[in-house]
Amino acid sequence: MITKLYRFLHVIAVGCGFAAALSSCSLDEAPRDQLPEEEAYKTPSALYLNTVATLYSYIGGSDDGQGLQGTCRGVYDLQTFGSDEAMLPTRRADWYDGELWQDMYRHSWSAGHDIPKNAWLYLYKVITLCDHSLVQLEDHRRLLTEEQYLAYTSEVRALRAIYYWYLMDLFGRVPIITTADLSINEVRQSERSEVFQFIINELNIAYDYLSEEKSTPITDYYGRITQPVVLFVLAKLMLNAEVYADNDWTDGVRPDGSQMLFNVWGEKMNAWQAADFYCDVLTSSMNFELETSYENNFIVHNENSKENIWTIPMDKDLYNNQQQNMFRSYHSRHAAAYGFSGENGSSATLKTLQVFGYGTEDEDPRFDLNYWSGEVYDLNYDPVLDREGLPLVYVPEAVDLILTLSPYVETAGARMKKYAIDKNAMKDGKLMDNDIVLFRFADVLLMRAEALLRDGRAAEGQTYMDAVRDRMNVPLRPLTLQNILDERLLELCWEGWRRQDMIRFGQYESLFEGDEFDPKVDESDGHTTVYPIPADVMALNHNLTQNPGY
Repeated sequence: MITKLYRFLHVIAVGCGFAAALSSCSLDEAPRDQLPEEEAYKTPSALYLNTVATLYSYIGGSDDGQGLQGTCRGVYDLQTFGSDEAMLPTRRADWYDGELWQDMYRHSWSAGHDIPKNAWLYLYKVITLCDHSLVQLEDHRRLLTEEQYLAYTSEVRALRAIYYWYLMDLFGRVPIITTADLSINEVRQSERSEVFQFIINELNIAYDYLSEEKSTPITDYYGRITQPVVLFVLAKLMLNAEVYADNDWTDGVRPDGSQMLFNVWGEKMNAWQAADFYCDVLTSSMNFELETSYENNFIVHNENSKENIWTIPMDKDLYNNQQQNMFRSYHSRHAAAYGFSGENGSSATLKTLQVFGYGTEDEDPRFDLNYWSGEVYDLNYDPVLDREGLPLVYVPEAVDLILTLSPYVETAGARMKKYAIDKNAMKDGKLMDNDIVLFRFADVLLMRAEALLRDGRAAEGQTYMDAVRDRMNVPLRPLTLQNILDERLLELCWEGWRRQDMIRFGQYESLFEGDEFDPKVDESDGHTTVYPIPADVMALNHNLTQNPGY
């Protein structure tokens, strides 16, 4: 019985093989509970644990660049700090890092930028591990029933497809590697539309053999890929189909989602109809619903949320997964009031303040649930004091790219407040018991509203955006493209969707404001909607062609 999945993990060391040549990755990590290979694959349960379950230990992470969320300088930072949602201002010598964060904000990154490189290496590392697991499942198929074999391989294929989704979303044209022993000379770079179709096919093949169970409660399926997770990803793929099927994102022309046809469970549907269909299955058949209280999705021990669809399990006594995003947002004195430390970094942008109506009579109540602003308090509701013994006050509207000469150098910017404070957290608050939310049902409702709007059925879509706003007891708004984009920021801030949303809505080239903002790069051709393939990767694999504009 796997009640806390990682409790039983036996991580085995595997060679990097092809991935070493592709991405210079190394899998020579210190494995936990290392087993000899003959023991690792001796029984069906051991085979599952060492080919499938072990892969889930990489969804989160504790080191820079590792994990889909929770750590720094990796996938999450590309999606968040490469958007207009959040920034890491330079505060005297802090957060300068050779203009690393300024380049993220200005979209002036190059092929030598560390964060895209980290994401590429991490994503291909997990893909390589998936390929290795599929080989071992095939080699030891005699131990399994046909049902077990199909279930185990489907779980691995679905996870691998999701990682290819992140790669394709971030980098556009990437190699599709499905075997552990491919020669470097056999590698070819696939067009974005080909990767897009590969992901769809893999998810559809895997779907029927996956469990129908939710993956968020603490059951045998906690943290795993199940049918609801796949349905969510398929809906995302359809909603972004115009972007993902576009092989030249610099020519100003995209495919038309209403004319793109997909085979969805035996029926032909356009992209918007397909997105709505997958969302409808999640709505009508999977027993998800909005939590009565928004913040219940992010509380300590949020495993029983009726809204969360896929999370990174967090347990400070069992796992190494960390949540570093609040740690790097808190002022040091603010963090110290909880017994933690903080890096005084990430903050909401002026654009985010504008969308939330900050400081106006129409300020959205989700601002206070997601951001620290103004005077802050400790767990006893006593004011937190700054270095001079005065109340610590965050000044959201004083945020700017470079704050070195600002009187608000330490206090400018609204700070991350998304997850409830775990009073018993360890390692400066980074080891906490709030599961990190990757996918949730509110997003499904907003995806459905948008898909219906794009398909010319705004009246139907209105209902789903209304449901999200009704929960917050805020006035309803007509369903328009701009309103749904704004609603996605209001509802999903800090959850890693903003870059993808801005690109889909065609608003990625007109981003930022502020006294110190110097664009540095002309991105009117749209080349920054994908990141450059890392220079180190290009040097190792001469079969790869750099993305346009870099």
